[in-house]
Amino acid sequence: MTRFRPCIDLHSGQVKQIVGGTLSTVEADLKTNFVSEHAAAHYANLYRKANLEGAHVILLGPRNEKAAREALAAWPGKLQVGGGINEKNAKEWIEAGAERVIITSYLFPEGKFSMERLEAVLTALGGDKAKLVIDLSCRRSGSTWFVAMNKWQTITEMEITQETIKLLEPFCSEFLIHAADNEGLQQGIDVDLVQRLSEWCSIPVTYAGGARTVEDLDLVKDLSKGRVDLTIGSALDVFGGSGAKFEDCVAWNRKNS
Repeated sequence: MTRFRPCIDLHSGQVKQIVGGTLSTVEADLKTNFVSEHAAAHYANLYRKANLEGAHVILLGPRNEKAAREALAAWPGKLQVGGGINEKNAKEWIEAGAERVIITSYLFPEGKFSMERLEAVLTALGGDKAKLVIDLSCRRSGSTWFVAMNKWQTITEMEITQETIKLLEPFCSEFLIHAADNEGLQQGIDVDLVQRLSEWCSIPVTYAGGARTVEDLDLVKDLSKGRVDLTIGSALDVFGGSGAKFEDCVAWNRKNS
């Protein structure tokens, strides 16, 4: 059944909500919707009190490890961590308290998918795919989508299709998919992508990007027949938004569980 999934996006050590398509190494290009006065651990505690499992902590660039570890310490074994994950540090994040690690860019050296790297990460996790989430965050190209890496600025050669999903499912327990062109804009979700994911995925999948209100949870539930979860970020009141109240999202989960 569809669930509201919370997030903690970290940029330069702070909790932020950013327009996804503007992420780059050029600071002047960055468009930020919200910078929190609270530490990452504050949000981890908020999610813990509301029993909101499956939250993803995303490290957007350097200088975020300390904040991420503080969040994990606030709710050990219940948060997922992504951003800079590879075969060398995946196990360390699990030992630091992550329930799962999320991996994207490392799987695409020079924009080309590497099965060898995926197998190496899984081996580092003791072969336990329950600890691994594959992030297939993407950008749209006409009527299809291609995986985007390096803060969603580099388009890889991997198209998101039913065949791609079936190739990767045996190696992970979940998918996380940001629609980068919608991320942070609060202008609506990518309806087509949500529908395709519900048709193609047989394991849990979380969609993020463009959600505006609590009603978008109903929309995703209907579009996906309850098979796709939704992350709401910039629209949430706890992130400075006005479209969705955090408590209403929590109540929606309880009602629809």
